[in-house]
Amino acid sequence: MKITYVLLHAYGMGGTIRTVINQANAMAAAGHEVGLASVVRRRADSHFAVDSRVEMIDVVDLRGKAPVLPGHGEPGVQVPVGEAAKDVFTRGVEDGFVEFLQGLDGGVLVTTRPGLNLLAARHAPERLVRVAQDHMHLGRYKPGVRAAILEDYPRLDAVVSLTRKDRAEYDQALGGRVRTAHIPNPLHSLSAPQTDHSSKVVVTAGRLTGQKGFDLLIPAFAQVVHRHPDWRLYVYGSGKAERRLRKLIHEHHLYNHVFLMGPTKHLDRELSKSSIYALSSRFEGFPMILLEALNCGLPVASFDCPTGPGEIIVTGENGLLVPHQDGDGLAAALCRLIEDAPLRRRLGDAGRETATRYGPDVIRSRWEALFAELIEAKTPGAQAPPKSAGVHT
Repeated sequence: MKITYVLLHAYGMGGTIRTVINQANAMAAAGHEVGLASVVRRRADSHFAVDSRVEMIDVVDLRGKAPVLPGHGEPGVQVPVGEAAKDVFTRGVEDGFVEFLQGLDGGVLVTTRPGLNLLAARHAPERLVRVAQDHMHLGRYKPGVRAAILEDYPRLDAVVSLTRKDRAEYDQALGGRVRTAHIPNPLHSLSAPQTDHSSKVVVTAGRLTGQKGFDLLIPAFAQVVHRHPDWRLYVYGSGKAERRLRKLIHEHHLYNHVFLMGPTKHLDRELSKSSIYALSSRFEGFPMILLEALNCGLPVASFDCPTGPGEIIVTGENGLLVPHQDGDGLAAALCRLIEDAPLRRRLGDAGRETATRYGPDVIRSRWEALFAELIEAKTPGAQAPPKSAGVHT
């Protein structure tokens, strides 16, 4: 089948970009005709490896030159205020993407954030199978975005959530007016370097923003250091909160214990050099980094965010969940893992088994089944499946 994935910026960094590229690569490897469209392009090369069989498509190329699109400097009028990337959706970008959509000649279109999903609902030809992915969750969106979602998503053929909880929320909010499904993101591979649990290192990774809660993790780690001064925390990622985090590190006298490592292209390798993974996010959609840590055999200590970690981690079986934003609880969980090496190994082994359920072939087959059902429903004379039935286990 022909599948076109759309990212706002396919050449950048971030969990959504990584996981959508994983999906595209898996589909191309299975023999499908796959395109990956980047609505804007600012870099020469993709940060993540893209299969050579995936056709890269640039909608608006902004590399190293003054934008020449009409209306590029003007605010867009279609993507609602409150969309996190609203400033990227200038009128020129909106118009360029709409023109791209209207030129697609068939197959499956997969868009991957609210602004793109809304434009696809309004402007993508009905001959396409139009699928919206939600890489966050409905409850996090601001009122203007949520209102547009409720009005326009029913024009789509399907809305796919990463968690069961978010799919149920979409079903309730949309009242069965559009097909929904739950399909988690896949790991890029089940072959990953494995930790030997010997290093005295806790690791975490993500954008240095308020969402990831590193400002909560650093004070929690100060409690860990008080009991275990020979342990270290490595934080991989970059972002606008770096200065604030460095200040926190100094305020808690952790300059010999907490290290901001910057971004890395070899995350699996860095995970495998550690012994414990810590997740301190205030909110998540479906935290792929937890799966990547489990895939490397790491035990995890995580906040129980409103969505995400609780669908991956079962406390005492493959990791430790603590109450949401409970820094003392997170510190206690980290100390428990530090002080109990057999527990670290047992949880790490169980986590590795959990990761196998999210391998690229497993998740690809679920997408193929959904796409096949949607294509059949588009075929003249075919009976459409119930709106909320199908691939949502």
